[in-house]
Amino acid sequence: MIIEKGKILAFLGQIKPSFFILENVASFYKTGCVDKNVNIVAIGDMIERNLHKEYSIYNKVLNFKNYGANSSRTRTLVIGVCKELKNYITPLELFPKYSKEKTLKQVIFHHNSLEWGEYDRNDFYHSFRIYPQNMREWIKDIKEGQSAFDNKEPSKRPHKIENGKMIENVNKNGDKYTRQKWDSVAPCIHTRNDQMASQNTIHPKDDRVFSIRELMDMMNIPYSFKWLPFELDYLNSLSNDEKRKVSKRSEMNIRQSIGEAVPTTIFSQIANNIKNFMKLNNLSDKEIKSLITNHNLQDFNNLKNFIEKNRDFFSQATLANIAEISNMQRTQNSAYFTNKFILNEIAKTLPTFDKDSIDIIEPSAGCGNFLPIIFKKYENVKRVNLKIIDIDSKSLQILKIIYKNQAPKNFNLEFICDDFLHFNCNNADLIVGNPPFSKKKGKNLAFLFLEKSLKIADKVSMIMPKNLLNTKEYEALRLQLEKKGVKTILDFGELGFNGVLIETINITTDKSKEIQVKSLPMGLSTLQKHSYIFDRKMPYWVIYRNEFFDSIFKTLDCGIFESFRDRQLTNSNTSTIKNDIQVIKSRNINDSGKIISIQGYDSYISKDNLYLFKVFEFLDRDDVYLTPNMTYNPRLIQKQKGYIVNGSVAILIPKKTITLTKKQLDYIASDEFRKFYKIARNYQTRTLNIDSTSCFWFGIKRSKNEK
Repeated sequence: MIIEKGKILAFLGQIKPSFFILENVASFYKTGCVDKNVNIVAIGDMIERNLHKEYSIYNKVLNFKNYGANSSRTRTLVIGVCKELKNYITPLELFPKYSKEKTLKQVIFHHNSLEWGEYDRNDFYHSFRIYPQNMREWIKDIKEGQSAFDNKEPSKRPHKIENGKMIENVNKNGDKYTRQKWDSVAPCIHTRNDQMASQNTIHPKDDRVFSIRELMDMMNIPYSFKWLPFELDYLNSLSNDEKRKVSKRSEMNIRQSIGEAVPTTIFSQIANNIKNFMKLNNLSDKEIKSLITNHNLQDFNNLKNFIEKNRDFFSQATLANIAEISNMQRTQNSAYFTNKFILNEIAKTLPTFDKDSIDIIEPSAGCGNFLPIIFKKYENVKRVNLKIIDIDSKSLQILKIIYKNQAPKNFNLEFICDDFLHFNCNNADLIVGNPPFSKKKGKNLAFLFLEKSLKIADKVSMIMPKNLLNTKEYEALRLQLEKKGVKTILDFGELGFNGVLIETINITTDKSKEIQVKSLPMGLSTLQKHSYIFDRKMPYWVIYRNEFFDSIFKTLDCGIFESFRDRQLTNSNTSTIKNDIQVIKSRNINDSGKIISIQGYDSYISKDNLYLFKVFEFLDRDDVYLTPNMTYNPRLIQKQKGYIVNGSVAILIPKKTITLTKKQLDYIASDEFRKFYKIARNYQTRTLNIDSTSCFWFGIKRSKNEK
């Protein structure tokens, strides 16, 4: 079905298909259009912005000659998968399969040679439109690859006669009047393929344009396709004069239809990929847990046998999820199933390589969730050496079963049971994966995986905790990433892993002029300059900086506080029974910055017990400020003597002696500052603690007269 560009979104919104496919010219996704706010935006941005909640989407510019088509045709292909299925299949996996291109000789050489004006007696459609005899002379003597404009005799070069004088045509396009080469790929078919003056239309041997049948072969249109309401035998039985009459009425329409068409093999492959996927079963986590219990799949041998028997019954994503949930060691090894729609977004950012052989490492493979996108992304590289590493031998065994015979022929797979951090790796072109997030001897394993990867790989794409952006712990690693070059930062928020309350990002390294920053939860995508994110005036990376943020930041004196929180003082060592000293908690500081009493919530501690806690030092201080921790509704109050706070409230200690005015305190609770603060904290949801780094943002707003 052909839909006007401006109506695509409305049409998809009405019918809500499980899958959608869009195909258009190579520049389609970047072409400007007008959105509902009358802003000019790229069509691709509009599609992604409006459909990201309902669909997982992948777009790619392909030359169809490398995907089974018999002619060169560079187009944009877009595939979307609905939210009900996007955790089981990525759109990328539905794309047609990469294959070696065919030569024109392989595609049409079997057709008979045609004399001037001849119809093949066995095939009405193997025929062509004739031209004035003088035009035939222009192409008669040219060889493969030559143009009629290359003729030495002026009379044999394309021209017209005006007032008895010969005026040569201007050679504006080098592929007009050009004889095609047998050993080249068939050219892109245009709508005016009946004319020698059109692009790449002349047969490699005969003095003619390509016949309709040859064009059909180039566009993978089946021989049995009926253009006219007549059987082929009937058309073949007509006299030449009758055939010419039929051709005169129908040939132009047929040829233009061929020029507007898409090679049928492209959509046939996609349709079959969808069909094969829909034959498989996709289970929810609840159904998987029930299956595991009923079949005792926590026993490894049972699990292995079950997956072996059901490889053709369940989708790969379901099998990998069954294996992950069955794995008794998953918490210990911090191995969690990576959602398919997350993998689809990562696939968009993976680098391309202009070389015949590449080396890739998956350092923590688990059940191989990354493998399908690696296979599909690099199926066009002549040789891919892929090291698949995991510390768990049982996970590797399951992985081999799930992905048995799934790797493209250009892949050489090496399965390695080892700890990536101790494995002696040669340099790699790419390291891609999802490392464990647990800590070992006080160090975060994800930090160590990324740190090692940056040293041994040309490019890295890795899922990381979102606090990579801002915590002191990762400061040195951020400097290494800056030096390496960052190309994309994908913000998954809490969408990365089912049942795991942790914010994640994916970061891809590469040298680039700008960094693409994309938030899946917010449906936001922007390009940022490196200097903008890596700004030394900031305490860490602020990836969503914009004009509003900058307009506020330049009016603030930031970095004026140090912070303190006593996290040892909790509800377990305080009481709701009134005692010597009140313990102020976050909810005791209301939205307007006043201390309030809340029945059943107020907390107290005896003075004797308070001596045990470091916060005791602040009991009689009134030169510090308080703000609730873990909130996007910041507010500041000046502490008074006689009470203390627990870990839900941060104490901000001025680096120099200052006293904030009521106006300055009120500004911290204003809508303007809170909007600014969300950007400053990278819209985080789980890592909003106020510490020595994040307290930087609690600044004093300068007056308009101050510079």
